[in-house]
Amino acid sequence: MLSQAAGRVVGAAALMLGSFSSHAGLIVNGDFEANTVNAGSWSWMSSSQIDGWQGSNMEIWHDMNGVQAMSGQYFIELNAHGDNQGAWSIFQSFATDIGQQYQFSFYYRARSNNNEQFELSLGDTSWLFDDHTTQGWAHYNNYFIAETSNTTLRFTSLNQGTMGNLLDAVQVSAAPIQVAAEVPAPAGIAAFSLGLAALMAGRRRQRKLQAG
Repeated sequence: MLSQAAGRVVGAAALMLGSFSSHAGLIVNGDFEANTVNAGSWSWMSSSQIDGWQGSNMEIWHDMNGVQAMSGQYFIELNAHGDNQGAWSIFQSFATDIGQQYQFSFYYRARSNNNEQFELSLGDTSWLFDDHTTQGWAHYNNYFIAETSNTTLRFTSLNQGTMGNLLDAVQVSAAPIQVAAEVPAPAGIAAFSLGLAALMAGRRRQRKLQAG
């Protein structure tokens, strides 16, 4: 049988292991590495051909136009080649716990000009991105609290045409649980005993000085 102190240590370890597992990524194929494209080229595909994602067509790039991926070898262009009805939009849904805080992040970059724009939505909350440039990747990181048991992350282009809005390294994970370190009972008792002994010794010295 575990002692009370050992039980607390095991319990804390279990909580820490739980926090690590909850921090695992929830987005499938967030760095778009599931498909293969020759170096220095690109290929457009329907969302049914790209693991994890739904919605419009996507262009997968591999070191195209001197642009290198931020994660792995590949990234996508949101404004893709091929027929499309309405705005270019891709999305992915994942299970969430209501009230749980989640962290999300991704990289984005303009392809042709600095006027490119897109919207990111998570559930009922959305963010506008109109600050990206052709000069390099920008990184965005933020948090949201799940309001439903299933949350959808969606990227939607706000400019027309088949050129614009490069994306890579899309990630969502549960915010880690902060576990406070617990002092085992024997160590706590020893610390308390030392403190009490020091207090009593100080009082004895004080009485001797007063008597002298």
